[in-house]
Amino acid sequence: MIRLGVNIDHVATLRQARGGVIPDPIEAALICQRAGADSIVAHLREDRRHIQDKDIILLKKKIKRFNLEMSINPGIVDIACSLKPYQATLVPEKRQELTTEGGLDVVLHEGKIKKVVDKLKKNNIVVSLFIDPERRQIDASRKSGCEFIELHTGRYADSKTVGKRKLHLQEIVEATKYAKKVGLRVNAGHGLNYQNVASIARIPGMEELNIGHSIVSYAVFVGLEEAIRQMVDLINS
Repeated sequence: MIRLGVNIDHVATLRQARGGVIPDPIEAALICQRAGADSIVAHLREDRRHIQDKDIILLKKKIKRFNLEMSINPGIVDIACSLKPYQATLVPEKRQELTTEGGLDVVLHEGKIKKVVDKLKKNNIVVSLFIDPERRQIDASRKSGCEFIELHTGRYADSKTVGKRKLHLQEIVEATKYAKKVGLRVNAGHGLNYQNVASIARIPGMEELNIGHSIVSYAVFVGLEEAIRQMVDLINS
């Protein structure tokens, strides 16, 4: 069975748009969990544009498997070590971006990332690196000591032609196979939706898909529980 991680950042974005308390991302996380989500994902950005510190404290208390997305900023790393979520996923972060634009460049920042991985692991936190599906990034990730990688599926999801979609799907297939060969566990995410998720879910060795925007968007029309159930059915059918 492929696990589903649901990113609730977009629920927090709606709340922050009015500066109030609704919709509550914690309530959304609990609904997702009841409906079949295996983990809850939230990104504590340095500018706190959506998820807030109080949110991750409550998520840690109330959610069975909480995956904290985070940069390698020292202040954020200290928060993670104090909070001790089940998992931390290291991602690149730019202030001006609307959403994460690509994978973490582990090759370029290998030394810094290894120090962060070591610190998180000493606090009994499972560590994953969000990377592009490239061998050199996989090799660098393995050297960092992380247990998981999360393959960035954006190029696949954003493909405008069938040919390009097949090409980028094959990149993810080969990256998953290679990562498993060198001893890493593999998740994937970014841009996945109800139309393109099935092909990624069928990749041998894939363990968990982390999805947010498409689920929250669809929930506007069918409700959050139904949106989760349909996604769970799709990835395990």
